[in-house]
Amino acid sequence: MIKLNVVKDEVDFEAYARRALKGQYVRPASSFMDSARSFMTHAHTEGMTLPWIKTHDQFRFRKGEVTLWHGINGHGKSLLQGFVNLSLMQQGEKVCVASFEMKPARTLQRMMRQACGVANPTDAYMDRFENWISSRLWFYDKQGTVRGNTLIGVMAYCHEELGIQHFVIDSMMKCGIAPDDYARQKSFIDELTSMARDTGMHVHLVVHSRKGESEMERPGKMDVKGASEITDQVDNVLNIWRNKVKEQAVNNPSFKPKRGTREELLDAPDVLLDCDKQRNGEHEPKIALWFDRESFQYKAREHDRLIDFLGEGNE
Repeated sequence: MIKLNVVKDEVDFEAYARRALKGQYVRPASSFMDSARSFMTHAHTEGMTLPWIKTHDQFRFRKGEVTLWHGINGHGKSLLQGFVNLSLMQQGEKVCVASFEMKPARTLQRMMRQACGVANPTDAYMDRFENWISSRLWFYDKQGTVRGNTLIGVMAYCHEELGIQHFVIDSMMKCGIAPDDYARQKSFIDELTSMARDTGMHVHLVVHSRKGESEMERPGKMDVKGASEITDQVDNVLNIWRNKVKEQAVNNPSFKPKRGTREELLDAPDVLLDCDKQRNGEHEPKIALWFDRESFQYKAREHDRLIDFLGEGNE
């Protein structure tokens, strides 16, 4: 059985929340020149990348930012985000996942399947995977609802004690905030952006999209469920959309699309990952992806090879 790195509620997270850095400082402009020069030169290479080479010069996860992951319920937000977590760990980053709707073992099982590239890895490969994640991946073992202030304390603890660089919150609806409490939603996002800025952690927040007329239509930034300030305050907005029209065509040989030909539809990507906002980047790419059902991996092109995250070959 794989041993999980777990952050338990035995820690006094309230104390860490009280100590969290939130100060505002007035400093001379000249003190920022070194950072400005560096950003001028390295804007396209600063931060961690997505798993696909074709995106490396278009999008980055930078220190001290908050990325919003949104999409229609059932379109794979958590699954794709877990795949990206593997890529972050492959780049040497430490990740903590707070998934309040799914038990850590289930989340880990899906990530292990993605890492090994098969639905049922051997015991030897699972042992290698366990060794690989031992110093890279943690879970906050809490299901159900958690108070926002407690979560801020968990994040402060992870930063100070564990050196976590990426903290994943899945999802905001489990953070003790009513769907119509827009003032508290705004305040919570403000707390997350302050935590990210003051610690240098990158915070990943999963949210739902509003229900539209049909899940066949791609939602946009304006369709994020909740207060408008959610997308205003975060640094990046990533939108996951699953091509359900293509899935109908694959499963039903007699299916006829309303637009275009059946052949064109079958050649279309399985998933679209749209960057609806990137505050500190120059691009907002629309990323086409193909889903491998055996491994749960997302590929940049239909016939690409699977990613070998451990670098040792699969068994």
